[in-house]
Amino acid sequence: MNIGDVSSRSGLPAKTIRYYEDIGLIKPHRSANGYRCFAETDLHKLAFLGRARALGFTIEDCRTLMALYEDESRASADVKQLALEHLAKIEEKIADLQAMRDTLGELVSSCAGDSRPDCPILKDLSGEG
Repeated sequence: MNIGDVSSRSGLPAKTIRYYEDIGLIKPHRSANGYRCFAETDLHKLAFLGRARALGFTIEDCRTLMALYEDESRASADVKQLALEHLAKIEEKIADLQAMRDTLGELVSSCAGDSRPDCPILKDLSGEG
């Protein structure tokens, strides 16, 4: 398969595929004329990476996950630990977003939103509030 084929089948842009190759996450064969030749295994790895990235794993996490996936002697505990650490980061982000929502909600509700210049939102953002 060429990069266009693997891009359409994996759902990843060609630019992303080239990036994954540049950083060593995939290693497609090269034909005599230098074109990338992707095998089904490359397509499978790209789908794996796409799903991992969609779940928010970092590139380094993906590198670790790919190594674990390819290591048939891996311990599932290693995979679970990585996933648990990532889940904790997601939960922390959710808590931060909820706190932001609450704060912004309070600011919005305290603002009259009329023609007067007094605005509690701007006052808070400026550090005066």
